[in-house]
Amino acid sequence: MQTHGTAAPHQRFEAPERHFAGTNADFLARIVAAASDVALVVDSQGVIRDVSLGTSAAAELSELRQWVGRRWVETVTIENRGKVQAMLAAGATQPSATGLGPAPMMPERQVTHALSGGIDLPVSYSIVPLDAQGGVLALGRDLREVAAVQQRLVDAQQSMERDYLRLRHTEARYRLLFEAVDDAVLVLDASSLVVFEHNAAATQLLGDASKRLIGRSLLELLQADSQSDAQAALAQARSGGRCEDLPVHLPGQVGDWHLSASAFRQDSTTLLLARLSAPQGTAPAKGAAAAGESSPSLLDVVNTLPDAFVLTDMQGRILSANQAFGDMLQLPPSESVLGQPLDRWLGRTSVDMSVLIGNLRQHGVLRLFPTTLRSGFGEASPVEVSAVAVPDGRQACLGFAIRDVARRLPAESRPSRQLPRSVEQLTGLVGRLPLKDIVGETTDLIEKLCIEAALELTRDHRASAAEMLGLSRQSLYVKLRRYGILGDTTQDDPMSSN
Repeated sequence: MQTHGTAAPHQRFEAPERHFAGTNADFLARIVAAASDVALVVDSQGVIRDVSLGTSAAAELSELRQWVGRRWVETVTIENRGKVQAMLAAGATQPSATGLGPAPMMPERQVTHALSGGIDLPVSYSIVPLDAQGGVLALGRDLREVAAVQQRLVDAQQSMERDYLRLRHTEARYRLLFEAVDDAVLVLDASSLVVFEHNAAATQLLGDASKRLIGRSLLELLQADSQSDAQAALAQARSGGRCEDLPVHLPGQVGDWHLSASAFRQDSTTLLLARLSAPQGTAPAKGAAAAGESSPSLLDVVNTLPDAFVLTDMQGRILSANQAFGDMLQLPPSESVLGQPLDRWLGRTSVDMSVLIGNLRQHGVLRLFPTTLRSGFGEASPVEVSAVAVPDGRQACLGFAIRDVARRLPAESRPSRQLPRSVEQLTGLVGRLPLKDIVGETTDLIEKLCIEAALELTRDHRASAAEMLGLSRQSLYVKLRRYGILGDTTQDDPMSSN
């Protein structure tokens, strides 16, 4: 039984010597042409000596016949040359089709040929050894149709992602509008009048600390003398599309509240959008704070926040800042930050502030942007910035919430050349280290992962792992010690006996 994840061996004829004993070269050539889109006869030096094209590809791939006399590796793109060399090397080590016993087919490898006019031709090759000198027969399948299907799949996925993102943005705008309305708004099932959804104003007006609104009938939320009229009005909205304002009474409220509704369909279900408007001279919702001077103002709260908050104009010049920002900068009391550019203190370089402002102008909001804040003495500390743009207020402005994350970051206990443990840590180095150092970190990470994979495949046999990686044993041991890879380092170590 084939185990999961293991490629099944090629299933050959049981008695090929009986069925194909009289096969001649011409018959074999016709079989090759019928069974493959492209077939190459390659000698031991890697030079193409003959080309066969299948019936379906003969016309459009006639250019391939010009490959005769060229090295196979020269016909593929640069990044695929290693695959071709590996296939030739594997074919040279296997018994030939003309020798004793069956000639095994190597695993298929996909390469891309570079044709004239900048056209790429993806082909999947299987290799069959031909002679004892190392010649091979490369049987290829044209993968252009597969590549086209894959590209269509990628395009469809990207289109779905764009539609999903557009839907998310639409939902966010709907939510903002839904919650910004002062009137109580409820979404009801048109038949049962059960509440599906409601805004915050409806919670303040109709809510009960012991009961939730969702799942209850709207009629239960009205006084008894208004329930029959409300039911008739909502029935009219269900059948006619809308109903006019109906005066209703609410428990614990004074005066006539106005109920209106309109019908809409969603997922083949009819729903009602009901609105309860306050009577003239009445507060819009029960429990809404009639603020009062005893309630703290938003400015008081912002000014006493432990995190810094800065308000700037659209160019990044400071309009106001809370006390925490001044504390983080450690400025003397006589020095004011008003009118100063924020990038005087915020940002690893001036590029950070340009990125912040550019994103805010384009998207309106930015979350958890990592950067640094320099104090008045030039000391830099890591911070996290969340920001929002308010272009439509009395004065267009940008708001920045700045949080010190120095205590959140792990201590730098590892040597400067020790590997980070994850890709997230590598990307977190952007802005803290030059690109050259980050590339070095990435190279080290890839090296370590490849070495660990080779050791796992060879069951920790270091000589075999070195051969698999194309390294000398001495080089592998140097890298093992450099990366601190655990294990029995004396196993097959040529230097352990010294």
